Amino acid sequence: MTQHLRPAVVLVILFTLLLGIAYPLAVLGIGQLAMPHQANGSLIVDRGTVVGSELIGQTFTSAGYFHGRPSAAGSGYDASASSGSNLGPASKALIDRTRASVASARADGASGPLPPDLVTASGSGLDPDVSPAAAYVQVARVAKARGLPPVRVNALVQRNVKQPLLGILGEPRVNVLELNRQLDAIAPQSAGELDRARH
Repeated sequence: MTQHLRPAVVLVILFTLLLGIAYPLAVLGIGQLAMPHQANGSLIVDRGTVVGSELIGQTFTSAGYFHGRPSAAGSGYDASASSGSNLGPASKALIDRTRASVASARADGASGPLPPDLVTASGSGLDPDVSPAAAYVQVARVAKARGLPPVRVNALVQRNVKQPLLGILGEPRVNVLELNRQLDAIAPQSAGELDRARH
């Protein structure tokens, strides 16, 4: 019995040390050396304060900010409740929610065909990006609210379009938080307005 038990215990201890301690520490060390920004959550820091992450969206409601995708995660962009709505295409709740999003976009002055990502939630509910088309649709509203020439806001969006990785992986996208931070840099709003816009 002992001769069978001893190798089993030794292997459990060995693999616990190897795969439970050494391997995670090695991956952590490589991540910190090779890609520290990404390994630490792709955090966005403004004057020493973490204001968000490049990977998780935030709710912006003010007319003076670009809005992200609708979120079905908890009360909106709740990382602890990340999920889609799981509603099927024939679901009345989904149809009603999409119609409400369309009506809201129209009330904000959006005209023409609306990009789908402006009125539908992502699978995770945390998507930090919108398509360039969804950002351009919002230019007129944001420019009017900020008192900026639309051509200047349009150029800001254009500068923030990120192309697919290696030119083929993914779609062109615009990070909403980064875009709004740059918008504040050229036409600041009060801190209170920023807080109200996010919640």
